[in-house]
Amino acid sequence: KDFVTNLITRLKQICDHPALYLDDGNFDAGSSGKFQRLQRICETIAAAGEKVLVFTQFQTLTTPLEAHLRRVFGRPGLILDGTTTVNRRSDIVAEFQDDNGPPFMVLTLKAGGSGLNLTAATHVVHFDLWWNPAVEAQATDRAYRIGQQRAVQVHRLITRDSFEERIDALMRDKRELVELTVASGESWIGQLPTEQLAELLRLS
Repeated sequence: KDFVTNLITRLKQICDHPALYLDDGNFDAGSSGKFQRLQRICETIAAAGEKVLVFTQFQTLTTPLEAHLRRVFGRPGLILDGTTTVNRRSDIVAEFQDDNGPPFMVLTLKAGGSGLNLTAATHVVHFDLWWNPAVEAQATDRAYRIGQQRAVQVHRLITRDSFEERIDALMRDKRELVELTVASGESWIGQLPTEQLAELLRLS
């Protein structure tokens, strides 16, 4: 089970950006299809003068994503992750909610998954997928809180022809996965039969 979880994590890193797996710090946007797709999405958001929340599972990815998006928006954004203090969290929320505040925030799923009201955002991007509908829904709800007056668009970035696409399809097919709780995490993947895991990870 631990081996499968670690393998899935490594593959997620490669799909997000090879630098995450290589740990070489070279987060060149040209090396990641997701970075490029995020840029196109956020160029449209910036042109409309709207705000976006970008969720990732990896704390080490928050700073590279913020650096990439500040070039897109032409101004700095905000980061909220596991290192953010309680007092700073309140300041970040207030700053983002201000009409003249930063146009984007990068959050880790665990740090930004609950207790935040971020209705200034009209877009939510799940940069990497947490394969538990309850976790993703909880994060998305940061922009759907009471007081939200506008439509919110949710973007899920999935690497084409990869294990990400296969697991996402499996989730849509297995209705019982919809009943997963936040606390259950992604443990269901490690419990899949060996043959099914092999099919998910098979190279095209």
